[in-house]
Amino acid sequence: VNIQQIQCVSLLNFQMMLEDIAPGAMSTCGLSNISNGPPVHLRPILNTTYMVMLERYGMKAVISDPLDTTLTAVAKGQRPDIVDVVHKTMDGSAPDLSTLSKELGDYVKTVKVILGETLFSDSYLDI
Repeated sequence: VNIQQIQCVSLLNFQMMLEDIAPGAMSTCGLSNISNGPPVHLRPILNTTYMVMLERYGMKAVISDPLDTTLTAVAKGQRPDIVDVVHKTMDGSAPDLSTLSKELGDYVKTVKVILGETLFSDSYLDI
């Protein structure tokens, strides 16, 4: 994501078409593909956000860090608040950041970075 934001969008677009191209196909993705390169503290939010985005379009499995407790909770359906804010932002209905906790606001910012609506920088969450 830090040098090729367009690749993130390309995989999302492919994932949306996969069922039409190959009905019944199962898909998986290594989440480190999106977070390899950015600072270590950004990896969990990039991985979790991208997992939610890919899952929405039919991704069946991800290769992830089993020690990332937030990602695991989201994958197990225990954080619908994160899924909801990611989906709303994907739909162009991002909640006003002033109405969200910092945690959820960071997911809004991360969706916008992944979609290429905002440029990535190591400090994008601080802006």
